[in-house]
Amino acid sequence: MIIRRRLTVGVGILLATLTAGLGSALPAAADETPTTASPKVELVLDVSGSMRTRDIDGKSRMSAAKQAFNEVLDAVPEQVQLGIRTLGADYPGDDRKVGCKDTRQLYPVGPLDRTEAKTAVATLAPTGWTPIGPALLGAADDLEGGDSTRRIVLISDGEDTCGPLDPCEVAREIAARGIHLVIDTLGLVPNAKIRQQLTCIAEATGGTYTAVQHTDELSSRVKQLVDRAAEPVVTPVATKGADSCTDAPELKPGLYTDRAKFAEHRWYKVEVRPGQELRASVSVFADRAVNNDYGILLRAVTVHGREIVRGAEAGTGRTDAISSGLRYPKAELDDDEQTPETVCLQVANSFSAPASVKTGPGMPVELTIDLVDGPDTVSDVAAFGLGHGWWLLGLLTLTGLIVGLLFGWISRWRIAVWRTN
Repeated sequence: MIIRRRLTVGVGILLATLTAGLGSALPAAADETPTTASPKVELVLDVSGSMRTRDIDGKSRMSAAKQAFNEVLDAVPEQVQLGIRTLGADYPGDDRKVGCKDTRQLYPVGPLDRTEAKTAVATLAPTGWTPIGPALLGAADDLEGGDSTRRIVLISDGEDTCGPLDPCEVAREIAARGIHLVIDTLGLVPNAKIRQQLTCIAEATGGTYTAVQHTDELSSRVKQLVDRAAEPVVTPVATKGADSCTDAPELKPGLYTDRAKFAEHRWYKVEVRPGQELRASVSVFADRAVNNDYGILLRAVTVHGREIVRGAEAGTGRTDAISSGLRYPKAELDDDEQTPETVCLQVANSFSAPASVKTGPGMPVELTIDLVDGPDTVSDVAAFGLGHGWWLLGLLTLTGLIVGLLFGWISRWRIAVWRTN
């Protein structure tokens, strides 16, 4: 293994040297190298009057949003073109017609000047209405042009107040343009109606909804979404799990989506060859109000029903997603036979909800499947499923045995001395 790695490094250095030499000899060819278009992100911030409310870490929602924005602006990757749009930031009056047009681009989408963007955000003060629909249409126009990935991140604390223009219908209209624009939403108030509207907006474009009630949560989530824009886009494949492994769809490495009802079991299967390691993860998104105390289970079993390995996660409070995963390395055979093994994956959940909550359609499920080379040696932690601390567990066991023997020997010796005296 060491010789192979050294050989690989040597070949890599040789190729790099030859490439550098060819690059200097052929400067014209270097100019023809295609460049990847920079991803575009626009942050859309609700600056309506309700943002004055002081219920986030003892300060106003607006103050929390400004602090989070400053932290996000410091962490924006260099390759990301970022813009900022506001809604409800300028008109303080009662004229609905005027208030529902109150959206503007605060900072244009392009290379980021962090100081200028922070200065623009610092000037904002909670003012007017909540025209979410018009703001989304404006943001979509701001991101037009080019072939790069595009993402809108909407931060709001309330429902749209400018009907009949339904923000959910606006999101569907944006999705229908076919420009591959994703809208993610973050809600600052744990309200069922707000959650329903923001969830609908996000799902219409393949985005996500997240409820945040603390400044650090808001900052962390926006950073994740901005970073995600710079990553290659992976389009999930819709699938439908079965009631048993026999009828389950066969999944290849990739990202899949499905829906599962409360307390439902869904089955899928994967072909794993000797020498490969199966890595699977599942996330279930609670897109409606659910009862406390819930969990998910991801199990790998043989076609005969014998459990191989499992992953489980439980929760006791409101959350928008719960995830679990597992790893299964299949040993390489000594002979030439490379017949793959059919591994059945069971996804189950223990969600429940009040009687007033609709059970259909099922909750969104996201399943990731990956097949990689198995461990080189049996000492690899994946071969045992004990994690990176298995050797420490063995050491502690041995230490405990030795200490126990010494303590017992010393106790017997003290008793013998006491009897003698």
